Amino acid sequence: MASIRIPTPLRAFTHGKDRVEVVGSTVGEALSNLVERHPDLRAHLFNDADLRSFVNIFLGDEDIRFLQGLDTEIASGDSLRIVPSIAGGLG
Repeated sequence: MASIRIPTPLRAFTHGKDRVEVVGSTVGEALSNLVERHPDLRAHLFNDADLRSFVNIFLGDEDIRFLQGLDTEIASGDSLRIVPSIAGGLG
């Protein structure tokens, strides 16, 4: 099993859990397992089948967008992190 670290703003949708164990051999399968178990997360992570543009997923220190995206393979014991982009400031 892999795990996904949940950022503070999304923990309300995982019953306060900061980390969720998931099954899957790719990042996409792991995220699908996550939203199957916590359906209210889907709207915060996906637009249809695509990851929202402001949601970054890291496998270790690597952004999956620079790997194989949702098709990035994962192994048991791997740790994923959801990192929402933060915008703002003076513009």
